Amino acid sequence: MTSKQLDVVIIGAGLSGIGAACHLKMKCADKTVAILESRDAIGGTWDLFRYPGIRSDSDMFTLGYEFKPWTNPKAIADGKDIREYVEETAREYDVEKLIRFGQRVVQASWSSEKAMWTLDVLDIKTDKKSKIQARFVISCTGYYKYDAGYTPDFPGAADFKGQVIHPQFWPEDLNYAGKKIVVIGSGATAVTLVPSLAPTAGHVTMLQRSPSYVVSVPQQDPVSNKLRGKIPEKLIYHAARARNVGLQMLVYRLSKQAPQTVRRLLTKQVEMQVGKKVDMKHFTPSYNPWDERLCAVPNGDLFKSLRSGKASVVTDHIERFTQTGIQLKSGDHLEADIIVTATGLQLQLMGGLALKIDGKPRALSDTMNYKGLMFSDTPNLAMIFGYTNASWTLKADISSDYICRLINHMDKQGLSYCMPHLEAGSVDEEPFLDMKSGYIKRAVGIFPKQGSKAPWKVKQNYFFDLTQLRLSKLEDGVMTFKKVTPT
Repeated sequence: MTSKQLDVVIIGAGLSGIGAACHLKMKCADKTVAILESRDAIGGTWDLFRYPGIRSDSDMFTLGYEFKPWTNPKAIADGKDIREYVEETAREYDVEKLIRFGQRVVQASWSSEKAMWTLDVLDIKTDKKSKIQARFVISCTGYYKYDAGYTPDFPGAADFKGQVIHPQFWPEDLNYAGKKIVVIGSGATAVTLVPSLAPTAGHVTMLQRSPSYVVSVPQQDPVSNKLRGKIPEKLIYHAARARNVGLQMLVYRLSKQAPQTVRRLLTKQVEMQVGKKVDMKHFTPSYNPWDERLCAVPNGDLFKSLRSGKASVVTDHIERFTQTGIQLKSGDHLEADIIVTATGLQLQLMGGLALKIDGKPRALSDTMNYKGLMFSDTPNLAMIFGYTNASWTLKADISSDYICRLINHMDKQGLSYCMPHLEAGSVDEEPFLDMKSGYIKRAVGIFPKQGSKAPWKVKQNYFFDLTQLRLSKLEDGVMTFKKVTPT
């Protein structure tokens, strides 16, 4: 059965989805909107992940929405605080009522004749399917599978007599007091877990195949906190936001232009905090800064755990799991009661839904991305995809703003749909994400391409995108618009 037609369907009720709904509420108030969320709660990533210490690795002045000041004293926030911030935003902007929980979009089919998407939607609880029609679809599903993390095939895994846990599915009742824990990984999840587990566990070992860049950042912003109560909250928020955006872009640019200088600075700040107790080989990566994402640790909590002796770092390769721990290729053996596989994510786009355009399957990997947001020759479809070198929400906010501009422009001109058109041979193809992280390399085949020049170039640059998405002309010679006469 087909429900009545909607103007916009947003897929996902996480940070991006709630943000997109709020932008539509403010700028396209007359539109009928629904948010389809496969889970039973608001929050996306910040509701799914419940492992100890879960937190943002970006400051909340930039991870927060541009229209909703972050007022919590913590600039690096806990997962619970972020989830509550998203929920509060949904209530404040009256978009909570738009959410339909337990609804997974499995296919989206576009009809050029009708200028309409038809979504095949599965009700998770009843296993029944329904159809929803929408003029415009915005995917806010993030970039990884919620129901499966990535765990390598470790030899001997079945022999281990303790517990093996992936952080994506952390047991609520896990008792790890006094236990020997090995956390496999060196990314943001691992550096968060180690200092969070260490005070209660017997000992925590971070086992990494290779080091990552780790930087200590203040958990609170003393300047902003000192100004609270003296000047308006919005002014504090936007001043801190502008400052932090500038700092993020400066560090990224310096990393690309003077990688050896930044490398020395990053490793030196670690050396100053760990002292003589930790061999710096564990914090000296072989790659340049920002070839992979930097790991931020608030107030140097990871380094404090290492100095205390409650935690340690081992850089080695795994030969196999044993009954009592992990045998390393160096010949050493790590005893463990619990092994945590902080080994990454399985990536997917748009929640894994299938696309059809006028009856023909369309793979995103066969398209080229337009302004980091839409896809070549694919009508009225946008995907919110944030920055890899800065806060996700910076890009999400200006992307949602651009979508509102498009919708209002089509209404004003009496147009039915918009579609970026790629002229054959006009640009050279490049990978969508210019990063060397393992989880990116594993999923390169699912991503669209990017082009060698704008508007097909994904520059990972907030100031460039601010111009491209908020200030540039909508009718740029690439974005095409069509009018369909109803029959």
